[in-house]
Amino acid sequence: MRLKDLPSEFQEALPVLEKIKAAGFEAYFVGGSVRDALLGQPIHDVDIASSSYPAETKKIFPRTVDIGIEHGTVLVLENGHEYEITTFRTEDVYVDYRRPSQVSFVRSLEEDLKRRDFTINAFALNERSQVIDKFNGLADLGQKRLRAVGNAAERFNEDALRIMRGLRFTASLDFDIEEETFTAMKEHAPLLEKISVERSFIEFDKLLLAPYWRKGIDYLIVSQAYDYLPFLQDSADKWQKLLKDLPEDFTFTSSEQAWASVLLYLDIKNIKSFLKSWKTSNDFQKTVEKLLAIYRLRQERQIEKADVYHYGASLLMLVEELRQAQGLVVDFERIKELDAALTIHDKHEIVVRGGDLIVAFALKPGPNLGKILNQIESFIVDGNLANERQAILDFVRREIKENE
Repeated sequence: MRLKDLPSEFQEALPVLEKIKAAGFEAYFVGGSVRDALLGQPIHDVDIASSSYPAETKKIFPRTVDIGIEHGTVLVLENGHEYEITTFRTEDVYVDYRRPSQVSFVRSLEEDLKRRDFTINAFALNERSQVIDKFNGLADLGQKRLRAVGNAAERFNEDALRIMRGLRFTASLDFDIEEETFTAMKEHAPLLEKISVERSFIEFDKLLLAPYWRKGIDYLIVSQAYDYLPFLQDSADKWQKLLKDLPEDFTFTSSEQAWASVLLYLDIKNIKSFLKSWKTSNDFQKTVEKLLAIYRLRQERQIEKADVYHYGASLLMLVEELRQAQGLVVDFERIKELDAALTIHDKHEIVVRGGDLIVAFALKPGPNLGKILNQIESFIVDGNLANERQAILDFVRREIKENE
């Protein structure tokens, strides 16, 4: 078939394909970008596959970077854009169920496409907008079906991360998994224990943020893949409760909100240990911990001005969204009003610093100075002290006099 409307991202990259072809080689757009174009979805990365070997590719273009040349990938800088051009290749026996022991460069497009994970990711698109479909991916696309390329068991045994990718694709595309493919996913799920946690997190995170995340979780439950992911063993009932509690049309606003919800429903006590086991960043861990602290706080009382200052309105709003999804009482307006009433949102906005007080009152650095600064911050947040230099100095003068 021919793609009727070639997305602008492909149109901009056409000169790259044409240069490669002019040099006597084949070149195609490949992978997820072609799938997304066929589905009418936004295109993120334009990947190009070519029969030219890396050294040959580098001779065609004046500006290149060796970003993965041992695997056949050269980064080409052309017309203000960056394009990854990868040589057609086959892959040898996989080690650690993730990486091939070696790759071999070939001149055949079909041999290259054979190594792809799913048929809907095994398309190629030429410079005339013709779609090359060697594995009936167009039929799968039309029936919203996820099917492995070739032998499903071999695909997941080669790279077990494809199991998580498959779950993620069901969540992002609202596709069903073809029976043989899903059987192989279930059988090979134990191999997820051998996969880098960082890679599994990326796929799981994308699943949770996808529009049809509920479908992804459904497949996660049925496949029992959760048993082979950190801290998720024997969690089927808890996932079912999450699905039951949150409405059909609810989607997560951010990764932090999604993972805070997961931790809440899994009833994880040691939050930091859980998030560390998933190799998340310190900043991510702190934000998730704050969201859960806010959630607990909201179970006991309303939000106060000090809470808005301490946590920030955006995090409070994320918790209110989750509470609203659970059918609990919410008050978005109160958060907005309290946030608007704050004269400062960060202590660095206070016009007087510790050094100013040391000079003005001959104070010494230490616990006493820290206590005074905390008092200033607290009084300003509560609205009992103006964030003005003279007002603050007068306040400190009174405090010192009262404590003499």
